[in-house]
Amino acid sequence: MSMAFDDTTELSDAALLTLFANGDKEASAVLTRRLVPVVLAHAFRLLGVRAEAEDVAQEAMLRLWKIAPEWRQGEAKVTTWLYRVTANLCTDKLRKRRSVPLESVAEPLDESASVPEQMQDKARMQALDDALAQLPDRQRQAVVLRHIEEMQNPQIAEIMEISVEAVESLTARGKRALTKALGMRQDELGYSDE
Repeated sequence: MSMAFDDTTELSDAALLTLFANGDKEASAVLTRRLVPVVLAHAFRLLGVRAEAEDVAQEAMLRLWKIAPEWRQGEAKVTTWLYRVTANLCTDKLRKRRSVPLESVAEPLDESASVPEQMQDKARMQALDDALAQLPDRQRQAVVLRHIEEMQNPQIAEIMEISVEAVESLTARGKRALTKALGMRQDELGYSDE
């Protein structure tokens, strides 16, 4: 039985999840439209493979629907819980494919750019992916959340279930490692003339 409410977009994620748990299909649809793009983008940034990111997003949402009846509003944000689940699922996938070289993963090309620009963009993205892949899992997760997802350290700490100081340490070490790895490739990646 669906509850009638005027504007579901005004409701919080937790309120929508509670409505879903009580059988409201409209709440499910609104929450799905709101959260799937966020989960998919995060998974793609961590994995670099669209199909795997879609699998992770689907699994994360299934887990959210399963825990909906037990959700306790006010204990954690739905998005924080989803980021944590997504990151854990991505870590599992990355561990399973450690033996698959990143070079074997095709990058979609931006058709609006010229071929040389596409090649340079692809090389830059590949270099970043390669450098990120060399980081320990927790450093990579912290760097992605901070510098790609542009989250604040307290939110990252909550997602990763660590202290803000630990987040700062992980991101600082990860950023230094990325700077070192990518700094040696500036000329090759076309950054020397910019």
